[in-house]
Formats: sequence, structure tokens, C-alpha cells
Amino acid sequence: MSGIAPVGGVVPATKRVMNLSHFLRQAARRHAEETGFVWGERRWSWAEMDRRVDAMAQALSARGIRKGDRVLVQSRNCNQLFESMFACFRLGAVWVPTNFRQTPAEVAYLAESSGASALLCGAEFRDHASAVREAAPDLRLVVSIGGEGLGEDYDTLVERHLGTPFPAADVEHDDPCWFFYTSGTTGRPKAAVLTHGQMGFVATNHLCDLMPGLGSDDASLVVAPLSHGAGIHQLAQVARAVKTVLPAGDRLDPDEVWGLVERWHVSNMFTVPTIVKLLTEHPSVDAHDHSSLRYVIYAGAPMYREDQKHALRKLGKVLVQYFGLGEVTGNITVLPPALHEAEDGPGVRIGTCGYERTAMQVSIQDEAGRELPPGETGEVCVCGLAVFAGYYNNPEANAKAFRDGWFRTGDLGHQDSEGFVYITGRASDMYISGGSNVYPREVEEKLLTHPALAEVAVLGMPDRVWGEVGVAVAVTNPGMSLDEAELLAWMEGKIARYKLPKRVFFWEELPKSAYGKITKKLVREELQARGCVAQPAQPVSA
Repeated sequence: MSGIAPVGGVVPATKRVMNLSHFLRQAARRHAEETGFVWGERRWSWAEMDRRVDAMAQALSARGIRKGDRVLVQSRNCNQLFESMFACFRLGAVWVPTNFRQTPAEVAYLAESSGASALLCGAEFRDHASAVREAAPDLRLVVSIGGEGLGEDYDTLVERHLGTPFPAADVEHDDPCWFFYTSGTTGRPKAAVLTHGQMGFVATNHLCDLMPGLGSDDASLVVAPLSHGAGIHQLAQVARAVKTVLPAGDRLDPDEVWGLVERWHVSNMFTVPTIVKLLTEHPSVDAHDHSSLRYVIYAGAPMYREDQKHALRKLGKVLVQYFGLGEVTGNITVLPPALHEAEDGPGVRIGTCGYERTAMQVSIQDEAGRELPPGETGEVCVCGLAVFAGYYNNPEANAKAFRDGWFRTGDLGHQDSEGFVYITGRASDMYISGGSNVYPREVEEKLLTHPALAEVAVLGMPDRVWGEVGVAVAVTNPGMSLDEAELLAWMEGKIARYKLPKRVFFWEELPKSAYGKITKKLVREELQARGCVAQPAQPVSA
């Protein structure tokens, strides 16, 4: 043993933890011939999935990929993407999934910044593969998924190595397993380093706080990219031998989704508020039996109250909200089904994202790092076992993200006296108009109570008189119309005048990130591109 023992304790004799791929091995041992993965009309048993993961781990190892090497994966949702996560874990390599909707240049940056040694790439992403080859000097291997042409074929490699067991690499708590890239809403994406020990806790916590009671008779439907939060969600499913059901198509089809829920008696799904809204407002929600659902988990952003009430009326009390960033792998707060109410009334906590997750602690802090009392707005900071190790090769970002051991989320909010957390918005979203702080989410919530509005985004824009003023971009419900003057007149008296947007623009749709989230950065860029607001001043060259 080495190191300094804590007072009253000892230096840990070991930091060894379970390799995350053991979740799959356990499922294969206990439920070998049961269906573990469904994609369209194709099915794989748990034993088949485990053998395929062994084979791919063997193939990567035979081609020089070692523990700690980063494996970039550019692929649509498919069984190979799912398998690649466990193959990397089993090998001790680091899984670096991309969102397949990213451009070749964006994926090339991920390859370069991660130091990728291998690329597993969908055969249709030829330009992405070329860009990665140019950007990643350490790239030694390209494997093609779903066809030949980019490199060795994934399924051919699997067939070649089937039947050769591959022992899982020994890992310690802090050994990296996943580079979880931030969304990059400001600046370039950063690689949050997730570890085997951390993710073991996350999977346990998801099962404890979000989906208690899951077992091998359950099924989970994937309606988001496995490269992000949905991948973390499915890791927890495998830990309980819950079958994963993957829609056949690339695009979200509400009728297909509800049909799969009925066919496979789906008990849970992970999604984001915009997708919950789309699914529950589509007529197909009434055409299929969804009584098997117990947990419809949404994250990424709080759900607007009007959307929440509608979803509850359609589905019943099955909504589960969690708040969390990729850096904390979703593990900050939870609002369980029992605390979701379809109607406003006494005791209903409108606007909360829930209370602290098990073994996690929230602190609302001011700019100096002092904890604020209940009801006061500050930055949401968090500590606990779900917090990531840090950003890869980015000491400047780490210095900004951590303070006195607390991870700074960049979100603004407050806690009430019982510990329920309320998110006001991103620190970067808040603007100051005439000396007063304006939190866009508060304004958005009020706007969305108008029956004609489906979506809205409010941003602060520069103003010569007031410093900044609010600008709203709205989308109306199908068949309904509204203009700026009508909406602003309707808002009179519902919110303080200084919070009212000075301009309202109506668009057919709001720009969204690859993960289906309304992103203020994209809205701002579109406003500028359309000439609705002035372009930002360009710096003068030296």
C-alpha cells in the first residue's frame, strides 16, 4: 500500500472494481437463451450478444488495440453500436461514441482530441471516415459497420472470432471506460472521462432511483441515440437483464414507437421533454395499448408544465424526471412518478426537478462558493460518486469546473426548505435588462400557457438603451395562428413588464441539437442568419 491514510482510516488495500462488461456476462449466464436485444424483426439472445462481444474484443485485441486505447464509434443506432460499448469495456479500452448526425469535421475533431486509435464506422459515413483518417495521427484501425469499403467488415470479424472466450480486463475504480463528449453548446465539445467505478455506481443509482423493481421480464425501448444518455440507460438495463428494443427506422416514428410498446410490453424508456411532447401529442398514442409502461424517464431539461400535464393525462403517473449533466451522468436529482401531478393544486411542486439522488449532494452557491440558504438563486453545484473524473487533456476546463471539490454545473437554481431543486436556467442564458436579472425559463413557462403556442425560446439580445432585452421565438400549434401584438397584449399583467420580450418571431420549427434539445446557441445563430437581430461585432485584427 502507498499513500497517506485518512485520519481514523487506512489507505485502501485495493481500488479494483468490476469491469462493466460483466453486466452482460451475468445476464448471459442467468438468462442465456432469453431475448436480450431486438432491432426491427431481428432478435439476439443474451448468450449470442455475449459471444459477439467476446469476438469483437478478440478482433480488436488481435489488431493491436489495448487497455486505455480510445475507440471512436460513428454509427446510427444498431446492434453493433450496442455491442461495441461492451467490447471496449471488456478489452479495457475507452468507448468514444459520436452522435451520427454530426458533420465529418465535427467527428474529426473528436478523433483528434480523444487521440483515437481505432474507428468503428457505419459504411454510409465514408466522408466521416476520411476526415478521421486525416485528423487522427494515431489511428491504426478502421472497421466498417453494415457493409464493406471503409475497412474490415464488423460482422465478418465477429464471425471469424466467434467461440473464442475473451477474459475481461482487470480494472480499477478510476480506469476510464467512456469519453462522454459534452454537447458543445458553447465552444468546442469537451471529453468528460467516465470510469468503471463511477459508472458501476451510476447504473446502480439509476436502478434504485429511476426504475426500482426492474427484472428480466421487463423491456426497454430506445428512442434516443445510444451514444449519449440512452447508452447509459441501457447499461442499467443490462445489469438487470432487461431486453432492449430498438426501432427499425432512424427517424422517430410515433406510430412505430407506440406499436413496439404494445408488442413488447415495454415498461420503460429514456427520452427528453421534446420527444415526450411529440409522442404524447401524436394520435397514435390513443391507438395502442401502453398500460405496460411504468417509467417514462425524461432528462436534458425540465419539461414545461403544460406539456407535463398533457403527458400525464395521456399516460398516467409514469413520468420520471431527472436532472443531470453528462459530467455527472444524470445523477443529480430525481422526481419520481408519485410526485408528478396532472393538475395544479395545493402541495404540487410546480417547476421542480426533484430532490437529491441517493449518495449525491447538491449545494446552491454564490460566485464566491458560499452556500446560499433555501429560496435564494445561485449556481447548482454537486458532489458524489457519480461525478466524472475530469475533462481529458483539458486542465483549464477542469479548473473552471471544480471548486473545493464541488462540480459546478453552470445551471442556476434554488432549493426549497425540503431540498427540492428548481432550475432557473443556464448561467449563460440569464440576461440583465435595465439592471434587473431575467431568467428566460420563467418567461417561457408563462408564454407556453397560451393555448396557441407549442414551443418557445427566449434569449437576451444586446440593446443600446437597456443593455439587453428579451427576444422570443415561438412555434404555434397546427392550425392555430398568433401574431406578436396579440401575444404581448395577452402577456400583460402575467409577468413583470421588464421581463416581457421586446420582440416575438414566429417560426415553423425551432432548431434542435442532435439529441432533440432546444439549444439557445442554435436559436441565436438562426436569428442572426435570418437577419432578425444584428450580427455580433467582429474582432479587429491586429
